[in-house]
Amino acid sequence: MALFNISQERYYNNSVNFIGNGAQTTFVLTTDMFSPLPQDKGELEVFVNGKLININNYNYSGSSITFDANTNNTDVLESGGAPKLDLLITIVQINAEDKLGGYQYLTLKDIVNNFIIAYVGEEKIIPKAKRSNVLFFAQRAIQELSYDTLRSEKSQEIEIPPSLEMKLPHDYVNYIKLTWCDDKGIEHTIMPALKTSNPTALLQDSEFNYLFDSSGELLKADQSETFKKFKAQNATADAIKDFYIEDNRTFQVLHGRRYGADPQHMNSNGSFFIDMVKGKIFFSGHMANKVITLKYISDGVATAEEKIVHKFAEEAMYKSIAHSILSTRQNTPEYIVARFKKERFAAIRQAKLRLSNLKIEELTQTLRGKSKWIKH
Repeated sequence: MALFNISQERYYNNSVNFIGNGAQTTFVLTTDMFSPLPQDKGELEVFVNGKLININNYNYSGSSITFDANTNNTDVLESGGAPKLDLLITIVQINAEDKLGGYQYLTLKDIVNNFIIAYVGEEKIIPKAKRSNVLFFAQRAIQELSYDTLRSEKSQEIEIPPSLEMKLPHDYVNYIKLTWCDDKGIEHTIMPALKTSNPTALLQDSEFNYLFDSSGELLKADQSETFKKFKAQNATADAIKDFYIEDNRTFQVLHGRRYGADPQHMNSNGSFFIDMVKGKIFFSGHMANKVITLKYISDGVATAEEKIVHKFAEEAMYKSIAHSILSTRQNTPEYIVARFKKERFAAIRQAKLRLSNLKIEELTQTLRGKSKWIKH
C-alpha cells in the first residue's frame, strides 16, 4: 500500500479510478479523464489494490487499456488478466515533469535491444543468442556495476522507535553510513559497535538446563541479554566527559593519565550493529526517537523501475554482456574471450571516471584550504 500512497499523492490531479468486477479486462480512457490522452503505455502507471502492475501485463492502444493473461500479479489479477472483484484500479498519467532528468538514463529494454542489434547476427561477433540469455547477463551486469561503478546509493530516513531497531531495506546489499540529524539539519555519523552483537538467547530453568517446547525445539528469548545491556547505555553529560576533556586546567592535571584511549570509540554520536540473520539494525540506548538516515548500496535490480543505466556506463554494459556470453559459450576462441575481458575492464574504468563527476572549480576550492594553493 505504501507504493500506491506515494504515487497517489504525486499524481493527485492526473489519475482516474475504476472498480474491478473480476471479468472486465478492458478499460477506456477519455479526454475528460486525461487531457491530452497518453500516447503510449510508457506514459502510464497502473495500480490494482495499491500494487504497481508490471508493464508487460497490459496493453494500451488508442485510448483503451487491456489486461492480458500473461501476468505474474495473481494476487490482484485473475488468471485471464482481469482485476479481481471489487479491487480498486488506479490509472496514473506520468507528466513531463516526472520525466525530468530521465534523458541521462537508458532502460534495460533499450540496452538489450541495442546489444542484439550491434553484437548478435550473421557476420557479427556473436552469431546467435537467445534474448533471454542476453537479458540475464544484462541484469548481472547491472548488479556488478551497481556495487562500485553506477550511482546505486540509496537512503532511508526514519525515526528510531523505543525498541531501538530498524529493519533493513528489502534491496539492501551493504551500508555506506548511518547518521542522525540534529535540530539544524546537520548529519552526525554513527559508528559501528564492533565488540557487541545480538546472539540467539536460549531459555534455561533454575538449574541452567535448556528449555524445550512440545515439539522438542529449543525455546528462545525475544532479546538477548547482550543487546538489553547494550541499548540500556545512555550518553549523559558525565559519560561524554569520559571521552572528551575540555581545554582547561583539568586537562593539564590529567595530562598523561588517559591510558589506552582509542579514537574509534571516542564518539558521542552513538553506535549500531547489524544482525543479518534477523535483518535489523540495532542502536545504542540514547538513539531512541532520533531521526536516522541509512545510506546503503542496492544491486539495482530490485524493481522494474530501477533497471536503468546511465549513458556514461552504456558501453560498459555492452562489453560486460558480450564477455559474459562469449566466456560461457563452448568453442569460443580464447583470444576472443581475452580481448573482450580487456575491453570490459577498460569500459568499466572509463565509466567510473565519467561518473566520478569531478569539477575543477569544486576541487580547487577544496584545495585552497591546504598549505599549497592550486592555481587554475
